[in-house]
Amino acid sequence: MSAVDRCCEKTRTWVNEAVRVIEADANRSADTHLIPFPLPPEWNVHLYLKDESTHPTGSLKHRLARSLFLYALCNGWIVEGTPVIEASSGSTAVSEAYFARMLGLPFIAVMPRTTSAEKVDLIERQGGRCHFVDEPSRLYAESHRLADELNGHFMDQFTHAERATDWRGNNNIAESIFEQMALEPHPEPEWVVVGAGTGGTSATVGRYIRYRQLRTRLAVVDPEHSVFFDAWRDSEPELTACHGSRIEGIGRPRVEPSFIGQVIDRMIKVPDAASLATIHAVEPILNRRVGGSTGTNLWGAFQLVAELRAAGRSGSVVTLLCDAGDRYGNTYYDDTWLATNNLDLTPHRTSVADFLTTGSWPA
Repeated sequence: MSAVDRCCEKTRTWVNEAVRVIEADANRSADTHLIPFPLPPEWNVHLYLKDESTHPTGSLKHRLARSLFLYALCNGWIVEGTPVIEASSGSTAVSEAYFARMLGLPFIAVMPRTTSAEKVDLIERQGGRCHFVDEPSRLYAESHRLADELNGHFMDQFTHAERATDWRGNNNIAESIFEQMALEPHPEPEWVVVGAGTGGTSATVGRYIRYRQLRTRLAVVDPEHSVFFDAWRDSEPELTACHGSRIEGIGRPRVEPSFIGQVIDRMIKVPDAASLATIHAVEPILNRRVGGSTGTNLWGAFQLVAELRAAGRSGSVVTLLCDAGDRYGNTYYDDTWLATNNLDLTPHRTSVADFLTTGSWPA
């Protein structure tokens, strides 16, 4: 056997073991729970939360990170010793750092210098290193530069999210939801409600619904400073916005390559104050704190439940509990932070309280 053949065999052996390690981690992990949200039984509309906070890294992004690593390994982009770089200051970086450490690979998260110390700590606790840039607009260029300099791989979640996940099944989030709904009173939901960050989750759910020939419709909720809603409504995929989203994990100032608008049946624009009012309102109901993107999801889900009731229809609605609220104690749950960001939650809390009492939604 030549030296080249021995090198190729060694590389293939390492990749095979890396895939096994990642699949073994998934095999050890139970599926995430589908939790009924308590609504009055006489409404005959059922609401469920797919609790993604129970993943080992605490968020929906754990699924994405696993898929991205498998995709990169099977494409030959990651081999033994490859540094992995990602443009992320949030949950994706935390989850990717987890998998990189599992494989013995260096991981670097490229993030704005203004990123909170709490987020930096979460990434570093998983073995990652944080690389700061002064201008957020430089995140992608700096990630590419680091990958070239270190002979590494830029994971690029916003490009690869929709293609890294097997949307036909293989225990993706859509398949999991519909399997868990099988014995419920209304097993085929009227709506599944998700947010869009990379767009990978909405692409997976929308494709799966069509592949399985289901009548379920997909609604995507979008925070106020994100461009997805306007670009989808006006069919302008090149549209950009000046500001980033204040709701972590969802919303973007540009339409990312993984956002597939054609699989979406409806989009709902959600004010940031409404998203945060919702998480405050549901805390005593769920007996726990949840993150802001879950508030965005629930605001949209409440609206759809109210519309079903107004039409005299029964059915079910499913949405996602993306992560726990303990990551946001110094922001979304802090009165000083809310005041500094001019976020008045009062009118939106009233809307949620009215909905939970009457089942109606403001016009």
